[in-house]
Amino acid sequence: MALAELYTQYNRVWIPDNEEVWQSAEITKNYKAGDCFLHVQLEDGTELNYPVDPAALPPLRNPDILVGENDLTALSYLHEPAVLHNLKVRFVESRLIYTYSGIILVAINPYKQLPIYGDAIIHAYSGQNMGDMDPHIFAVAEEAYKQMARNNKNQSIIVSGESGAGKTVSARYTMRYFATVSKSSSNAHVEDKVLASNPITEAVGNAKTTRNDNSSRFGKYTEISFDQSYQIIGANMRTYLLEKSRVVFQSENERNYHIFYQLCASAMQPEYKHLKLGSADEFNYTRMGGSTVIKGVDDRANMVETQKTFALLGLKGDFQMDVFKMLAAILHLGNVEITAVGDERSSISLKDKHLNIFCELLDLNCDKMAQWLCHRKIITTSETVIKPMTRPQAVNARDALAKKIYSHLFDFIMERINQALQFPGKQHTFIGVLDIYGFETFDVNSFEQFCINYANEKLQQQFNLHVFKLEQEEYMKEDIPWTLIDFYDNQSVIDLIEAKMGILELLDEECLLPHGTDENWLQKLYNNFVNKNALFEKPRMSNMSFIIQHFADKFHLCANFFQDSPVSISPFSSTINIKSARPVLKSPNKQLRMTVGSKFRNSLSLLMVTLNATTPHYVRCIKPNDEKLPFEFDSKRVAQQLRACGVLETIRISAQSYPSRWTYIEFFSRYSILMTQQELSINDKKQICKIVLQRLIQDHNQYQFGRTKIFFRAGQVAYLEKLRSDKLRHACIVIQKSVRGWLQRKKFLCIKQAALIIQQYFRGQRTVRQAITARALKETWAAIIIQKYCRGYLVRRLCQLIHVAAVTIQAYTRGFLARKRYQKMLKEHKAVILQKYARAWLARRRFQNIRRFVLNIQLSYRVQQLQKKMEEKNKENHGLLERLTNLASTHMNDMDTIQKLELDLEKLTAQKRTCEEKGKKEKEDSEQKILKLENQNKELQEQKKTLERKLQEKTEEMKEKMDDLTKQLFNDVQKEENQRMILEKNFQNQKQDYEKEFELLKAEIKILKEEKSQLQNQIQQEIVIQDGLKMEVEQLTKQTQKIPELQKEIELLQTQKLDVEKQAQSQKRELREKMSEVTKQLLESYDFEDVRSRLSTEDLEHLNEDGELWFAYEGLKKATRVMESHFQSQKEIYEKEIEGLNFKVEHLSQDINHLQKLFREENDINDGIQLEVSRLTSENLVIPDLKQQVSELENQKLDLENRLQEQAIKLKEMSHRLHYKLEGDRTQRRNNEAQNEANIEEKEGLKVKAQEIEGMSNGLIQDETQDEVQSKIKQETTRLTVENMDLKEKLDMKDRIIKKLEDQIKTLTKSIEKAEAHVPTSAKEYIGMMEYKKEDEERIIQNLILDLKPRGVVVNMIPGLPAHILFMCVRYADYLNDADMLKSFMNVTIDGIKQVVKEHSEDFEMLSFWLSNTYYFLNCLKQYSGEEEFMNCNTPRQNKNCLQHFDLSEYRQIISDLAIRIYYQFILVMENSIQPMIVPGMLEYESLQGISGLKPTGFRKRSSSIDDTDTYTMTSILQQLSYFYSTMCQNGLDSELLKQAVKQLFFLIGAVTLNSLFLRKDMCSCRKGMQIRCNISYLEEWLKDKNLQSSNAKETLEPLSQAAWLLQVKKITDDDAKEICEHCTSLSTVQVVKILNSYTPIDDFEKRVTPSFVRKVQAMLNNREDAPQLMLDTKYLFQVTFPFTPSPHALELIQVPSSFRLGFLTRV
Repeated sequence: MALAELYTQYNRVWIPDNEEVWQSAEITKNYKAGDCFLHVQLEDGTELNYPVDPAALPPLRNPDILVGENDLTALSYLHEPAVLHNLKVRFVESRLIYTYSGIILVAINPYKQLPIYGDAIIHAYSGQNMGDMDPHIFAVAEEAYKQMARNNKNQSIIVSGESGAGKTVSARYTMRYFATVSKSSSNAHVEDKVLASNPITEAVGNAKTTRNDNSSRFGKYTEISFDQSYQIIGANMRTYLLEKSRVVFQSENERNYHIFYQLCASAMQPEYKHLKLGSADEFNYTRMGGSTVIKGVDDRANMVETQKTFALLGLKGDFQMDVFKMLAAILHLGNVEITAVGDERSSISLKDKHLNIFCELLDLNCDKMAQWLCHRKIITTSETVIKPMTRPQAVNARDALAKKIYSHLFDFIMERINQALQFPGKQHTFIGVLDIYGFETFDVNSFEQFCINYANEKLQQQFNLHVFKLEQEEYMKEDIPWTLIDFYDNQSVIDLIEAKMGILELLDEECLLPHGTDENWLQKLYNNFVNKNALFEKPRMSNMSFIIQHFADKFHLCANFFQDSPVSISPFSSTINIKSARPVLKSPNKQLRMTVGSKFRNSLSLLMVTLNATTPHYVRCIKPNDEKLPFEFDSKRVAQQLRACGVLETIRISAQSYPSRWTYIEFFSRYSILMTQQELSINDKKQICKIVLQRLIQDHNQYQFGRTKIFFRAGQVAYLEKLRSDKLRHACIVIQKSVRGWLQRKKFLCIKQAALIIQQYFRGQRTVRQAITARALKETWAAIIIQKYCRGYLVRRLCQLIHVAAVTIQAYTRGFLARKRYQKMLKEHKAVILQKYARAWLARRRFQNIRRFVLNIQLSYRVQQLQKKMEEKNKENHGLLERLTNLASTHMNDMDTIQKLELDLEKLTAQKRTCEEKGKKEKEDSEQKILKLENQNKELQEQKKTLERKLQEKTEEMKEKMDDLTKQLFNDVQKEENQRMILEKNFQNQKQDYEKEFELLKAEIKILKEEKSQLQNQIQQEIVIQDGLKMEVEQLTKQTQKIPELQKEIELLQTQKLDVEKQAQSQKRELREKMSEVTKQLLESYDFEDVRSRLSTEDLEHLNEDGELWFAYEGLKKATRVMESHFQSQKEIYEKEIEGLNFKVEHLSQDINHLQKLFREENDINDGIQLEVSRLTSENLVIPDLKQQVSELENQKLDLENRLQEQAIKLKEMSHRLHYKLEGDRTQRRNNEAQNEANIEEKEGLKVKAQEIEGMSNGLIQDETQDEVQSKIKQETTRLTVENMDLKEKLDMKDRIIKKLEDQIKTLTKSIEKAEAHVPTSAKEYIGMMEYKKEDEERIIQNLILDLKPRGVVVNMIPGLPAHILFMCVRYADYLNDADMLKSFMNVTIDGIKQVVKEHSEDFEMLSFWLSNTYYFLNCLKQYSGEEEFMNCNTPRQNKNCLQHFDLSEYRQIISDLAIRIYYQFILVMENSIQPMIVPGMLEYESLQGISGLKPTGFRKRSSSIDDTDTYTMTSILQQLSYFYSTMCQNGLDSELLKQAVKQLFFLIGAVTLNSLFLRKDMCSCRKGMQIRCNISYLEEWLKDKNLQSSNAKETLEPLSQAAWLLQVKKITDDDAKEICEHCTSLSTVQVVKILNSYTPIDDFEKRVTPSFVRKVQAMLNNREDAPQLMLDTKYLFQVTFPFTPSPHALELIQVPSSFRLGFLTRV
């Protein structure tokens, strides 16, 4: 449609204004084509006929819905007043300082600290798309960082603006953002160094001006370098055009560079006293502006900060002191007094204090310095001339030297900072931050302003080309025909400045001349450009200036350039030899000297090359007012800066094409109200949009259809908004019409009904008055009285009858209940008496059985011992008989030999004399030896007797102790029953120990010899008792076989008893029902109302007269008595039946009791067996107490055995010696016999008989002596060998007895096991420990911790099964009392859990699983620690399983810390999983479809969740929460821990949603508040479904809930403000004000929040003492507590699944 058609009544336009630049006015009359006036009404109410040009009508104002947009390009009408108004509304009313303008971020300086730059804000913008959040400097930085990481291309952020607009702060925040989001993992702290460069550069390069307290007086381009992982590795800075003139000159209310004032403020510090500084007011270079102090700035504290940043960059104290010396020298140089000597000379006194200090600080010659400051040297080809200077020339030379020194010092500091920020690796990409001055124009402009504006011209050209390029790319991407857009090209201005024979080249040419002046240079400019170049003008009234037409404004320049020329600045620097402490000042070479203009042009060209090679991002800083007032908006100043910074040029370029761009989904959602039902029936939304647009906008040139967007020309969106508002307005009118009609009809009907009622009452009253007479009134009154008495009588009769019936029923029922209660008490009393006698009989029976069983076991044990002893004695007797037969045979052989020897005596008598002497000597020796042996034998026998006595005494003591123990066992039967299970479990473990301990009992065997005679007498008695026991055992086995049958009979009897009881109860119920039915029949049989209705007053009187009522009453009484007697007889019959049934039940119960007694007796026998087993095990428990005694006996035994061995060795040696002697004697005897035989053979023929007789007699005497000696030796040796054999036999007997005892123990254990097998209830029991070996620890950890997977283990298993198994292993180590083993296992377990958590730090299921198991492990350590506070909830069985030897409280603390660490990692994983879903699901997703409408979003498109299947919804959040919940429940996580985790997640959801709401103005609407409240209700329902209301998770959503309420509530009146203050208790003042300022209406029917209302609410909330922070800390973690919940699982019942691969563990 034509643009003129929009100038209709009620539309608004902008008209120029001298003060506010533009003023809004409303059209009061439709404009027609050709009209010369536009009838408007201003906002103050004045009407105006505004003259207009039909070809150029005033700009239209955008609808209120579009005012305050985040992006200026989203405005339907794009022009200067719309931009200015949008910025003003955002800045003044909404307190928003950032606004997008296409690709530009417009930043307005608020002159106030705002809470929008914290780390929470940085994290909120990190990873977000640029259009998703409110405009912010962090959004630009994030966009640059993201594009760098995505495209691997270098980026640039160009921050520009005039002085005081906030460029330095914006650049600082961008660098801080990069340092925060790209922190490196190294310890180099590169980010801190990059940020530390800012305070130094600000100290040496910033100063106070009239416009800004911290104005950057130089341009800076900082390249922040990143590696391949996009982490900061270093930086590099380039500076441009330092304002050197400020060193020597400052205007009024301005200061020099900050570093000078920081030095002066620290002059009194000891380390600075050698600089000989004082107050800033004492130096010419710092007091010139008359303002040495900035309000609110502490220069001394800033000096400390500067030193810290120097140190952080690695610039040590020596370097810092050299820099401070140079700066102090500059200040002293400014105070050097130059006096005039005549008109052409000047001089400096050598006694000048400041000159001497200057030379001292720089280590210069004072005389030469004084000379060359007042003279200059001119070198020609032929001669060198030294020419004095006048005082003004000398002052200029001094100031030029100061500027030169400071310039080189500044460059040197920048160089050292770059060296500190250098990095060893290779740079992958970089992001450059350009902090450069914007277009400046003052009353008096110098060469610096000229360079500044020249740089801005170059940047503007680059900006225009970039915007043009982006527009072209957008059109080509959407397949829209590209048409050439006319935009301003400032190449002509740039050519005027930098082209050949341009301004800068003519300036350089004039500077190279020896006598170049401003006048000559200006004349050249006038000759070349006046009337030849339209951009160059000559002022009419001045010959020392010129005007350049820049893109922003005209620039009036005064020609005093030659003060800044290097030729004029330091004419003496090439000849003076200046020596400094550090080589900072180097005189430039003549061939390398360049003018300032040429240097700046070269550096600017390098900068443009760098920027063109990067992707630029633009930040335009705006100064809202010159008075530095917070949130004050000066429209003139802002408009001037908008023109200068290129924002309006961007708007103009966008407005020429298609500035408004909507996606098809956004258009459909917004304008579906304009669509017909037929159009909505089409499935393709894109096609619907095309059809609707073709119908609504006839001119097809006003829009274009792209691939994903619809492009509109200027004003078309406003036209569509007008159609939409008209449609809504018409719909509202229809609704209002219907509602008002309904209300009026309802009101009419109410009035009509009221009128009818009034008429009814009025007419009734009138008829009553007409109809009623006195007689009628009397009759009616009499009738009423009669009715009263009659009805009273009937009611009393009825009440009496009911009363009598109720009393009789109560009497019978109470009597029945009393009798029943009495019978019950009687039965209970009898039952108590029976129980008393039965329990006494059972106790006696149990005691007798136990005693009989103990005696039987003792007898059987003793019988077995006696039998074995008899066997041993029989074996000994057989051995003795064999030895006797052997001795008899040997004796017969000896007798034969003796006879032979007697025959030989006669032959050996001859040798008697010779051997007699030898025999006597040997006899004496042998007697001595025998005496010694006898003495030794006596000593051994005495020792043996003493040992036997000791053993007897000890055995008697042991017997006494055993008797005491048996008595204690009988007394402690009840206690031992509780300990039985534990003892049975320990039996197998102790069994192995007994085999070792029985070896120590060998000393007790000697007692058995003394009891041998007594046992032989008792054998027969024991055999008889044993036969009786066998008979009893057979009977018991038979009874045990009958037990199952008896149990079946008992079950049948119990079922019969239950049936009988049920029948009795049913009969009782039937009786009660019959009684109630009879009473009901009695009551119902008389219809009193019927009787009363039938009887008239006359009948009643007649009845009273005859007395028939009384007879009727008597008849009723008789009937009730008959019924009562009938009921009584039935009741007696039923009672008899009940008594019979009770008798049967008692008889059955007696039978059951009898069977139960038999069963108990059988159980008692089994219990007696088990008690005897426990007694034996308790006796075995006594054995460790006797270990010391047994060990002493064993030591004595060892001593005896050693002595016996020594004696045996000695005896063997003696026997060997005797044997050798006997063999020698036998050999001699054989030789003698051989000789005697020879002699006898030779002397047979001799006749001398006397000699033969004498020789025979001597041989006989000699043989007798030898036989006596040999017999004695043989007797002694045999006696010793017999004793030795006896000792060996005793030892063998002891060994045999020990073996027999072991066999008896085995037989006893087998019999016990058989007895246990016969008992049906006694199964194999465990004591809740896992036996393992120390070398198996690694296998346990590997299989149970490292390789275990959560899935498949937890299903059908108890929670925390691995934790319980680990604790069972801990119990085993504690049971062994092995500290090293326990410590090793605990350390390995903790390390294993740490390792598995570290390896699976991002696995939610694994973390949940091990958090649960660590928690259960910690609870097991507490539950079984033995501490009272943890044992209260334990069962007695669990209390017996407590740790016995070690206190693991230290390990509990370690495991608790480990559990906390796992919990926080577990929370972090959950937060990382759910955080991407929160904003799309809670804010962007429309859970209530159709209530929200989208708005235009401009160039920066926000992400939309409509018809986007990849985005998250509220269902995604709930599904994720359900997944977390189910996983935690599946892994057995404690309910309290689960509640804490859910609370933490809900806090994150609320905090992230609320933070995003604060940073998204487009989300702050009433409808979005409804969406948020609906989503909160979904979360609350989820809590209710999971039964987690007690987790306090709902309270964490309270701030978000209040924010949603605040968006929906009315915000107009004072009462609304009070309600907001009372309700929003969980929101801080800053947050409430932020939401109110950000509130954005979606439709024209909603109203904005007025600034006065916001101020009113803020004033009410000022009394609050809350934090000034805007954002909630999403990283905040609630303190976790691990409640102690004892495990209900018994350790002895836990089994290890085969899937754990822990077969090497054995349950104990």
